[in-house]
Amino acid sequence: MFKTGLIYHPDYLKHDTGPGHPERPARLEVILERLRESSLFDHLLSLEPQPAPLQAVARNHAQEYIDHVREVCQRGPGLLDSGDTPVSSESYRVALLAVGGLLTAVDAVMAGKLDNAFCAIRPPGHHAECSHAMGFCLFNNVAIAARHLQQKHKLSKVLIVDWDVHHGNGTQHAFEDDPRVFYFSIHQFPHYPGTGSRAEKGTGRGEGSTLNAPMPAGSTHEDYVRVFREQLLPEALRFSPKFVLVSAGFDAHREDPLSAIQLSDETYEEMTRIVMQIAGKCCQGRLVSALEGGYQLPALARCAHRHIATLMDTKE
Repeated sequence: MFKTGLIYHPDYLKHDTGPGHPERPARLEVILERLRESSLFDHLLSLEPQPAPLQAVARNHAQEYIDHVREVCQRGPGLLDSGDTPVSSESYRVALLAVGGLLTAVDAVMAGKLDNAFCAIRPPGHHAECSHAMGFCLFNNVAIAARHLQQKHKLSKVLIVDWDVHHGNGTQHAFEDDPRVFYFSIHQFPHYPGTGSRAEKGTGRGEGSTLNAPMPAGSTHEDYVRVFREQLLPEALRFSPKFVLVSAGFDAHREDPLSAIQLSDETYEEMTRIVMQIAGKCCQGRLVSALEGGYQLPALARCAHRHIATLMDTKE
């Protein structure tokens, strides 16, 4: 059994998105409830994060934007930037705490305290651009973690695997000209936010280090696993990362209301095994995943549980 960390803080529930919003505190509550009811929980190494330092956030976001997020949240309930990202008075602090969850996990894995980790965090991050919020996301948690790996830990190559049903536009844009970060996204297309075509392969020095796998509505377990085995796996092994980050959205599940992809619980287990295979061959198994989407609560709880059990390399 691997030393798998669970990163969580009860204050993640204080990011209030308002009644009826799909990105709600209950998402984390059902994941934690499912884990506590299982035999996995006692074997997870639980770590409680601190808010990320502002200099870490500024590695990926303009200072003017960071100040803007703080000021909007201080005014109380409202909408940030694109209009699809509600915030409350606690949201700025909680967003820093979400970033801090990734940094805590990354540092623990790099120190050898953990083999891998799952960050049960919110708000999510992969839509957040350098200078604006969108798609429920304030700060780009995974992108900031990749910059942290580059700058604090001096890693030369980081792989980001994004299997959320929506393309991670913010993450792609953060690294599209950086050959040290390979970004892979598999997502429903065309679908929100409209980016992520196969033609988007990176720019300048980073050309060839972005790999998009746009999938039509109705795509299944077999379709996704084929892409992972035939496209991601050989390209990732060629790139040979020193660390693997996963934007783990569970909203491509067939029960999720925000997509038309038909994945099963087993798909998330198989995708996890393949990214673990990459990490095992290339970087001593170093892998951290972070919650992105997933809005059908029972399916989210089951799939996150399956993902974590696979990280632990155990069957329950």
